[in-house]
Amino acid sequence: MKKLAGKVAAITGASSGIGRATALRLAREGANIALIARNRERLEEAAREVRSFGVEAEVFVADTTVDEQVTRAVEGAIARFGHIDIFHCNAGIYFRKPVLELTMEQIRHVFETNFYGNLRCAYAVLPHFLKRGSGSLVVTASMDSKKGFPPDGAYAASKFAINGFMQVLRQELRGSGVKVSMIFPGRIDTPMIDFVDCPAITAKVSPEKVADGVLKAVLTGKPEVYVPHGSNRLMVWVDTLSPRLGDYMVRLFHLGGKENERPPVFEEGLHK
Repeated sequence: MKKLAGKVAAITGASSGIGRATALRLAREGANIALIARNRERLEEAAREVRSFGVEAEVFVADTTVDEQVTRAVEGAIARFGHIDIFHCNAGIYFRKPVLELTMEQIRHVFETNFYGNLRCAYAVLPHFLKRGSGSLVVTASMDSKKGFPPDGAYAASKFAINGFMQVLRQELRGSGVKVSMIFPGRIDTPMIDFVDCPAITAKVSPEKVADGVLKAVLTGKPEVYVPHGSNRLMVWVDTLSPRLGDYMVRLFHLGGKENERPPVFEEGLHK
């Protein structure tokens, strides 16, 4: 028996990277998938892969920074499948720039997707979950939301914000049947950070590893899942014991990574 047979999962940022890997991982376990992202062509490609596991897939083109598009996608998924059991808030952007060089416009732009975009999705699906008395809300955060690595000021702030908000939501939903889980990936091997080389201690891991973490969160209801587990938890423990020691480890092991010759992939509206 497949672990998610008959379940319906909606995933934002599903056209590539972690979102696409998660769609395939949950489909392999029997879940029908609502794929949500901005690029229809890549979504359709992902949907064809999902259907190869013998499940249903539907594409919803939406930008999580636009209220109406998020609402339309969630309502469309419910209309198509009858219900949603799992919602993975995964759409996000990465922007790398020293704090003293950031503009307020750039900071707002990062927050619009990484913080407010996830909130739009959560607020759109929560009434449905609460009415049914069940549901799994899974949010992709980052290790930057536990320990900020220079020069990720805007990105880290947006991830700290969504982590704090979801911590409170998780507690307020206790007893409702709705579970909230946070995924804390380290550096992930996706095009979004292809322009950053990482030290061996924080070597990039595959999106499929994060997808395994999402499945674990869905099946167990764990409030926090770290990918990879060991090195990320160690960083949290060290920083909790001594923030100065945590800062020293970031410097010693060059945990912020180093830009290479490949051009960064920036969202429209972001610039150096």
